[in-house]
Amino acid sequence: MRIITARRVLVGAGLDTLENGGVVIDGDRVVWVGPASELPGEFAGGDVTALGDVTVLPGLIDAHVHLGFDGGPNPVDRMMAENDARQVATMLRSARELLSCGVTTARDLGSRDLLGVAVRDAILDGTADGPRMLVAGPAITVTGGHCWFMNGEVDSPEDMRRMVRTLHKGTVDCFKVMSTGGNMTSGSAPWHAQFPQDDLAIAVDEAHRLGKTIAAHAHGVEGIRRALAAGVDTIEHCSFQTEDGSDGYDEELGAQIAASATAVSPTCSARMKDFMRLLPGRRWALGDLYRAGATIIASTDSGIDHNPHWAFVSALESMVAAGMTPRDVLLSATSVSARVLGIDDAAGRIDAGLAADLIAVHGDPRDDIAALHDLRFVMARGAEFTPDPVPVFAPLDPDDLPDMLVRMIEAQESAHAKSEPEPVEVG
Repeated sequence: MRIITARRVLVGAGLDTLENGGVVIDGDRVVWVGPASELPGEFAGGDVTALGDVTVLPGLIDAHVHLGFDGGPNPVDRMMAENDARQVATMLRSARELLSCGVTTARDLGSRDLLGVAVRDAILDGTADGPRMLVAGPAITVTGGHCWFMNGEVDSPEDMRRMVRTLHKGTVDCFKVMSTGGNMTSGSAPWHAQFPQDDLAIAVDEAHRLGKTIAAHAHGVEGIRRALAAGVDTIEHCSFQTEDGSDGYDEELGAQIAASATAVSPTCSARMKDFMRLLPGRRWALGDLYRAGATIIASTDSGIDHNPHWAFVSALESMVAAGMTPRDVLLSATSVSARVLGIDDAAGRIDAGLAADLIAVHGDPRDDIAALHDLRFVMARGAEFTPDPVPVFAPLDPDDLPDMLVRMIEAQESAHAKSEPEPVEVG
């Protein structure tokens, strides 16, 4: 039996303040939460860890990661070059990086074949350190479509149904379908829809019949609209990306998303701060969707180019920069994500009967999300973990910008040039 005490403990789904709180842990579960002064006598002999003037809160949740991508400049090239053994090594390192910044649960939405299942199980049985993993296996895409190299290609309704059933047989936790193309696959256009709505609906029906959730990668408006109509559980990115790089936000569609049971997983990465700096004045869909009242969960797409797994807290800062309050960002990274992902009976809050996933930081992240950088304590499923040192997250090198960002900057400059009035000759 272990007892954790602290100046503040954030409890329940609303992250309410418990002053001078105590948390009793038995094995991998929380068995009691309350004022430390009211600790029941039955727990009096427990091993006490007094953390002092810190805030204890639930372990964080990143709802969209790619363990098989390394977060460097060329993650796709590396994934395609590595054999399965090397891929698993990369994935285990990525998992440890997530845990080192306080992420105790993560959803992997695209890895090669069923390697994610092997990594998930190695973490669960204690072979390796990492967050609780919810894995989708390979993203379901069209032949030659976005992330085809993960081996989830389908081209007919029958293929779609068979792929969902095959992945279920492989014990995935959830599914992911590519409703549009993406930015990281050569020959793929993120503004184009990849699947008919009926095919997406087949995937949703199969997933829900099996009692599992399904996420849809969707950048362009038509792909977003089809995914929403098909009834997916989460729309990943939901960026309203257009071919010319202009703002494509559709207010009517945003309102429909807000009124639906579908949550937005915006993959607001740590790099979003660079995007905002280099694209001043640009409108970002996350802020619009938040103001419209959409359900938003914290997600980063960590692992993609220039987006390391250890930068999760910087990604949460980007969500604040996009217009969300620190408190709502923190909720999106804890209880809201747990509810949307269907694991609120195990994670997302500190409560008796739930997993002992705890972190402690100096300060109160409900007021200043940056407090999460000052990580003092990490516990995942009852096991204390000493975080590895996390590097300083540096701004992008102006001479080494991601191709997608270069295209967006060029499009903005072109649009600005077109809007400038023609010079008038005098004389």
